[in-house]
Formats: sequence, C-alpha cells, structure tokens
Amino acid sequence: MTTQILLAVAVLGILGIVFAVVLYFVAQKFKVVEDPLIDEIAEVLPGANCGGCGKAGCRALAEAFVKQGNMEGLKCPAGGNAVMEKVAALLGQTAEASEPQVAVVRCAACFTGERRQVRYDGLKDCSFAGSLYMGENGCAFGCLGLGNCAAACQFDALSMDPVTGAPLVDEEKCTACGACVKACPRGIIELRNKGRKNRRVYVNCVNKEKGAMARKTCDNACIGCGKCAKVCPKEAIKIENNLAYVDYTVCIACGKCVNECPTGAMVAENFTPVKPKPAEELNAPKATITESVAPMAEKVELNNNLPHTN
Repeated sequence: MTTQILLAVAVLGILGIVFAVVLYFVAQKFKVVEDPLIDEIAEVLPGANCGGCGKAGCRALAEAFVKQGNMEGLKCPAGGNAVMEKVAALLGQTAEASEPQVAVVRCAACFTGERRQVRYDGLKDCSFAGSLYMGENGCAFGCLGLGNCAAACQFDALSMDPVTGAPLVDEEKCTACGACVKACPRGIIELRNKGRKNRRVYVNCVNKEKGAMARKTCDNACIGCGKCAKVCPKEAIKIENNLAYVDYTVCIACGKCVNECPTGAMVAENFTPVKPKPAEELNAPKATITESVAPMAEKVELNNNLPHTN
C-alpha cells in the first residue's frame, strides 16, 4: 500500500515537472516584449477611455502611437494640443496644433408646449424612441430629448434643459471627444471649431422638409430660402435638401447671414449683443440735405461780403 502511494506521488511529481518545462518553453515562444514607451505615452494621456480617438481606450491609442512610430492620423481630442505636444516629445517628433473644437447641438427646442402632439412614456432611450415614432412635435429630424448624449458624456459637459428638454453644452467642460455625436441617433450634434473668441455661426436646424412643412413643427426651422447664402461674402453656406449648412472651415463669422435669416434658424453664438440706441436718439428728427447744406451756404455768403484786398 505504501509503495503504491509513493509510486503515485512520484508519477504526479514527474508529470508536474514535465508540464512545467513545457509551459516554460511555450511562454518563451509566445512571449510578447512590450515597449516601455507605451507606458510612458499612456501616462501622459488623460485616461478617460472615451473612445474619441477611435481606439478602445487610452492604452490602445498609446500602443498605436508606438507601433506606427509617428502621429499621422492619430489624435487625442480629449487631451487637446497640450497632450499631443507631450506625446510628440516622447516620440521625438513635433505636433501640429489643431483648432480646438466643441460639440454643437443643431436643433432648437421645438417639442414643448402647444406644439406637443403626443406624449412618450416608453423606454428613456433616443434610439428606441426614434424607431417607434417621429417625436413629440411630429418632427422626424429633431431632438427626442431623452438624454442619450448626456449619458454618453464622461466629462459632464452635457445636461438636459428641464424646460425645453434639449441638451445644453458646457463649453468649459467639453473636450470634443465625440461621444455625444455617436450617441445621437438623429445626428443633431456635431463637432465644430470653437472659432475666434469662441464665436460660431451655424444653422440651428436639421429639418430637411420643405419650408411650409418644417414651419409646422418649429417656428425657428430652416426653410431653405437661400437668403443667407446670397449675402455670405465667403460662400461658406450651401443649401442642400431644403437645409442650409455653414462650413465652419470657411466661415469668418461676420454675422451677415444671421441678420438675413427670416426664421431665426441661423445662430451667432458668443457674439456681443448690439446695444440699442437711446430712445431720444432714435426719435430725433434726421437732418435733411437742405438743412445740412444751409449752414455752409451762410458761411459762403458771409465770406462774399468781406472786403477783398489785392
């Protein structure tokens, strides 16, 4: 009995040694030597794992930087130019500064109050609700107001307006990671350049219906009249499918299109409001051409009456 036990123990010990040797050689065969530069780059990345770079997370982006050996086509939107400069330094390259961007909600609140046609009491998910009906105001293009975008934002930069139900963007917190853009099933959120002094001009509507139909669901809907495009000095506005669109890479934010828009669909954000003139200045009678010329005529007549010397 003792001999059998010792034999069993010996066999198990030999098998254990054999398996250990096999595992050792297998581990050496398939061993992956990771570049320590990956850890260094991952350390300077924000660690948000937001997916704005198109990778699975910050470490995956760091691996892509090291594997590629350069920064072409790779970017960390959450970190911005400051982080990209640090990554470039680790890679021994120079980073090209890019225009800072911010998320822009291109839809005015139009499903509140008297325009509400139906009330939705289903699952609070925009994708689910959008597959069932057009929206509470009947607009098949506008915001559904259920907050998918706000839930997707890891930086707490989006919140839902309790009055209108539309999303609000906090420019200071927004990193332009694009998570809200991907979360919106109707594509009403886009990333646009912040612009000089954070001034931006864009069309606050995505409704592609003809003017009369669009105005039935929203007073501020774009009707595709083209007046904005006609006054744009840089031809930055295009009209397609009954909808105007401002190309932010060309727009100089002059504001001419905003003044021309008959429905208020064109928005000028962060512009200083023009101070209204005082009432007495507005009501003051304007001088006519005769009145403005009369003093000059008196001076000429007076000069003619002066004695002349040779």
